[in-house]
Amino acid sequence: MEKVKAKKHLGQHFLRDENIALKIVDALMEAHSGKTILEVGPGMGVLTKYLLERLQEQVYVAEVDTESVRYLKEHYPILAPRIMEEDFLQIDFNRLSTPVSVIGNFPYNISSQIVFHIIDQKDITPLMVGMFQREVAQRFVAIPRTKAYGILSVIIQAYYDVEYLFTVNEGVFQPPPKVKSAVVRFKRKNTVLNCDEKLFLRVVKAGFNQRRKMLRNALSVLGSLDVLQDTPYLTQRAEELSLQDFKQLTVLLQNRT
Repeated sequence: MEKVKAKKHLGQHFLRDENIALKIVDALMEAHSGKTILEVGPGMGVLTKYLLERLQEQVYVAEVDTESVRYLKEHYPILAPRIMEEDFLQIDFNRLSTPVSVIGNFPYNISSQIVFHIIDQKDITPLMVGMFQREVAQRFVAIPRTKAYGILSVIIQAYYDVEYLFTVNEGVFQPPPKVKSAVVRFKRKNTVLNCDEKLFLRVVKAGFNQRRKMLRNALSVLGSLDVLQDTPYLTQRAEELSLQDFKQLTVLLQNRT
């Protein structure tokens, strides 16, 4: 079978650089201690072949492109029983031997959805290494009072230690994307939030959905804010608050009478 044709509607940009592929796999293997590796969107297997060399029976792949599936079955027949021909966003990791480490050159058009799907299954997903659009990767590691700091920054950092590993130029892909890319690694924190997690998510999202407004306005959708009257939070904006601030804010709101 000839090479797979990249499909725009699937956000496919196939990595061609073997050295970068190996660096990505090495970044996963340095921290992998789970039972399963799940690769998202393997395409023609540039990462897959290195994963199979290391941990053959542990490797599963999720791929919706039927052409890529045929290619993988032909070139990596040993993988065939572990090819999941379905949307990664619909996969319950509990179907696999857990814990699960996730890896991928992720489609940029659904990268945020991929991250939130991993967070939804954070208790069985201790590790993720992936390629993202650089601008999105910068949000993952952003700190308060910076333009990139937002919902993704706070929620990811609440559960994972995040490392921006390296930048990747456009020319190593086929077809080349119009933006630079970056590889990041998430390692699950051992700590717990010690607050109502659902409320925490609502607070973070409400705060940043109107990031230019003071929190007294941005958080008004959550009900009474009287419990915050003696705190500095009401006159601050979401981008000024640290992760610890958001946790403390959540504790105050969950204890409302």
